[in-house]
Amino acid sequence: AHAIQKRDIEHLKYTGEVAFFECSQYDIKSLVLQIVQSALEKGYHLSDIQLLACKYSGVAGIDRLNAALQECFNPHDPLLKEWKVGHRIFREGDRMLQLKNQIDDGVYNGDIGVIESINMQLMQFTVRFDGDKVSVLQYSDAEQIALAYAVTIHKSQGSEYPAVVIPILTGPRQLLHRNLL
Repeated sequence: AHAIQKRDIEHLKYTGEVAFFECSQYDIKSLVLQIVQSALEKGYHLSDIQLLACKYSGVAGIDRLNAALQECFNPHDPLLKEWKVGHRIFREGDRMLQLKNQIDDGVYNGDIGVIESINMQLMQFTVRFDGDKVSVLQYSDAEQIALAYAVTIHKSQGSEYPAVVIPILTGPRQLLHRNLL
C-alpha cells in the first residue's frame, strides 16, 4: 500500500500476503483460475475468495470472470437445478449478489448469498444470506441478482474477505487510479 501511494509500482513482486502477477490480457482468465485454485489448495474455501474487477465487459470483466468461475467451481450437473435468464445461468450452489433492497427479507443491495434451491414449478428460487437470512425470488425478480464470484470494486466497498484477487489492465482512464488499488 505504501509503495502504491508513493507511485513506486515498477518493482512490485510478492511481499508477504500480496502478490503481483504479470500476464497478457488474454491470459487473465486462466491466471485467475490458477490463483483461485492455488488458494483453495492452501485451505481457503471458495466463499473466502472474492474476485474484484473494475468493469463488467472485456476480457477481465465481471461477466466473463463470473462465467469462467461458475463453470470451474459450480459446473453444469444433472443433479443440480439451473435457471437460464437471458444470457445468464443460475445454478443451485451459485454465489449471487443482491442488486436491490429486499427490506421485508432483511436483504440489501450488495449482500452476497448462495442459491439454496430452485423450484421450476413455482418459478422461484431460494437464496440464503449470512446463514440466517433467506430470500425467495420469482423469475420476474431475476434483474435483482447477479452471479457473485466476481463483483465490482464499488459493490465490495465496506466488505472484508480473507482473500482478494483483482485483475488490473489498461483501459478507461476514469477507472484506473491509484485510489482504486
